[in-house]
Amino acid sequence: MRPPARGFARLLSGTGLAAALLLPTAVPAQAAPSAPAADGEKGQELPGMPSALDPEADELACTPASRQEAKKQDWSRQRLDLDRLHRHSTGAGVTVALIGTGVAPGAAGLSGRVTARGTAADDCVGHGTFLAGLIAGTGGDSPRLAGVAPGAKILALRGTDRRGRASSALVVDALREATEARAEVIAVAVALPRQDAALSGAVAEARRAGAVVVAAAAPDPPSRGGTDEIPSRTYWPAGEPGVLSVAGMLPSGARPDGSPPTDGIDLAAPGAGVVSGGPRGEGHYLGGGVPVATAYAAGAAAAVRAAHPDDSPDEVVRRLTAAAYPADIPQLDAYAAVTTVLGDPGGSAGAERAADAVTVRDSSAADRATGRATLFVLLGSAAVLAVLWAGFALSRARARGWRPAEAGVTGKG
Repeated sequence: MRPPARGFARLLSGTGLAAALLLPTAVPAQAAPSAPAADGEKGQELPGMPSALDPEADELACTPASRQEAKKQDWSRQRLDLDRLHRHSTGAGVTVALIGTGVAPGAAGLSGRVTARGTAADDCVGHGTFLAGLIAGTGGDSPRLAGVAPGAKILALRGTDRRGRASSALVVDALREATEARAEVIAVAVALPRQDAALSGAVAEARRAGAVVVAAAAPDPPSRGGTDEIPSRTYWPAGEPGVLSVAGMLPSGARPDGSPPTDGIDLAAPGAGVVSGGPRGEGHYLGGGVPVATAYAAGAAAAVRAAHPDDSPDEVVRRLTAAAYPADIPQLDAYAAVTTVLGDPGGSAGAERAADAVTVRDSSAADRATGRATLFVLLGSAAVLAVLWAGFALSRARARGWRPAEAGVTGKG
């Protein structure tokens, strides 16, 4: 039979150990953001969504409907924390003009919220519909695959021909139509190699009308050959003053290999292994590239405009860039852009790109709470150690019959 004092001491020891393990949980901790892996060999098997069709093909064959449906939420939506964002803003009441290959008005997750001008309702490539799903799709039967601003509306405009080849004249016309329609956000999913007066004028007019203009910082990599021989250059309309220039990023935060070199990038957003729907059928595709990142940034702009309707276009851009996750190229954080309290930039931003620091809410109360929790842990740990030592001493004294330690030692013989 175990002596009562020793059993009591072990009980105290066990209680103390449990307390020592549980007490540190009182200290709040802030974990670094994780970067889930993109869909790969062990990920979702989905067909790829092209950004353009073969310009040399004799016959035009539109992208077929996907027969595969995504089984899980992709890394990009987890990285952007869309489930939490949607509790604060869905972009309701905001119209996003999307300039690309067009958008199918009846596409899954977009039905009833797409207005297509002219030939923009015919999305043979499918790329524009894919992007529209990232901006404002509801996800249909897969709500976890919703876009950044599932309450927003889409104004579809063509900036390419039916094969997906970009045209400056088409982009200019689309910008003017978006301005006339009073679109709050204009997403230009194409990048043009040359600037011209008509394009500059159309962008300036859109900004004066109150639109946030978001544009691809560079085109997708060429399908043939590498980019080693391509010199760094500015693409348009991303290079225009006041335009939010967006590049794509991998889960690691780096730009994808082969990305055309450019400068003046304001923001990076997920641009690889992204899931969305197409113009035909209920299935899903995997897509990537700078236009995908541009769509995500445009959706975030819509969410900000809905949450902060009194903000000017420059203030919206400032929110997106100042609240971004700090990196070589700031990384889009739509939730922070919607919820962060920004300080006074000290004057009008004008045509300059926003890069002001974030002024967060007063954290002194939280700091005091953290200090109290830390003190509680230290005092509690000291108390646990005292209890453990008392239990140990009590057990040893009981075993010696309460005699001093020296008296409890006898020699042999």
